[in-house]
Amino acid sequence: MVSNKDRRPVSIIAMGCSKNLVDAERVAFMLREAGYTPEFDPERPRGIVVINTCGFIGDAKEESINTILETAELKKRGRVSKIIVMGCLSERYRKELPDELPEVDRWYGKFDWTSLVDDLEADSKENDSAPAVKAHPWERCFQKEKPKPYSAYIKIAEGCNRFCAFCAIPLITGRYRSRTIEDIAEEVTALASRGVREFNIIAQDLSYYGTDIYGRQEIARLIDRLADIDGVEWIRLHYAYPKDFPLDLLDVMARRDNVCKYLDIALQHIDDTVLANMQRHITADETRALLAEIRRRVPGITLRTTLMVGFPGETEEAFCRLKDFVREQRFERMGAFAYCEEEDTSAARNFADDIPAEVKQRRLDQLMAIQQDISAEVLSKMVGREVKVLIDSHEGDMWTGRTEGDSPEVDIDVNIFTDGNRRLRIGQFYTVRITDSDFFSLSAELIDK
Repeated sequence: MVSNKDRRPVSIIAMGCSKNLVDAERVAFMLREAGYTPEFDPERPRGIVVINTCGFIGDAKEESINTILETAELKKRGRVSKIIVMGCLSERYRKELPDELPEVDRWYGKFDWTSLVDDLEADSKENDSAPAVKAHPWERCFQKEKPKPYSAYIKIAEGCNRFCAFCAIPLITGRYRSRTIEDIAEEVTALASRGVREFNIIAQDLSYYGTDIYGRQEIARLIDRLADIDGVEWIRLHYAYPKDFPLDLLDVMARRDNVCKYLDIALQHIDDTVLANMQRHITADETRALLAEIRRRVPGITLRTTLMVGFPGETEEAFCRLKDFVREQRFERMGAFAYCEEEDTSAARNFADDIPAEVKQRRLDQLMAIQQDISAEVLSKMVGREVKVLIDSHEGDMWTGRTEGDSPEVDIDVNIFTDGNRRLRIGQFYTVRITDSDFFSLSAELIDK
């Protein structure tokens, strides 16, 4: 007999970065094991709602607060029975938030959410009158849009030891803590045996991996070990730190066919004064030398970076250096954001946020306009090439996939057009020929091989 609990929905809303998505997946797994029905539809939450918040920058905090308030309105209307909040925002403001948002039933931080299911069990014994709904199977890999059971994010560490002046993450997550190679390999092996083919390796700082438990950087050994696992088709690396970058990782990337020639490495700026004030512990010359070495050792690599404009004291001359740097390096993928002061950070204590919002926005717009032209030129050079793509979705006769140089949801789509008699399989790999390009997408035709 199926109890009310077994048919009770729990809506999960994950805010922020892919590291938060990993925690959302783990919550969903725990809930399903306990007999609940996790649902991933942030537009239509119902029943019990778990909100995994982000507290990184002002816009993300505002989005998290607004989501809580919107869910609270649904609770007033009876669509939502319970609100549970966890994650970075609640970790950082654990003392203040309960008084400001009394509509929330339970609060958890970044690490103590593992007791969430036990607490729900205790609550259900007190009140088991929730409406019954039809259960449906849960697919492991949660994404912002549709589940991708062939793709997974693997978080290899938590925390950060870098203490960049602008960043609140170490205040939220604490010091760096690596998982062991054996533990990570066991997880990847289990997922590969269930059909996962794409593994996006994430940490706040991949460069530091292993230093805390092995006494040395071990990201290269870890990735080499994961590449040996049967069924692992793509391994992609996210969020390397440029200072003390482990160059032996590049040898693994160049040697292993299933390690994507892709690296997400946040550089933030190139002006020496700005870098010093940001506490990045690297110079412009060292940055350029590292990028040259990466491209030399891994020919054809796709480099993604993130840059910041409007850090306190950024002069027009410093910003011009940043623009020149982007033109010079011609990053295949690039994002940028404007500085937002975060309380209790070194930048907030030591610098006045002295650049007007309109100047920050102008600089951001100029930088992204430069990158748009670069992206269009980079993609145009792919026309005529044959590439391997992973299919994510389709609409009519158009199938959308990604190359090894494209991370889920943030990078370039490849649109493949077929006639009505040919259907591709989502989650499978195909060889295509690129036929056209624009600023941020590619068109392709299928090649039968």
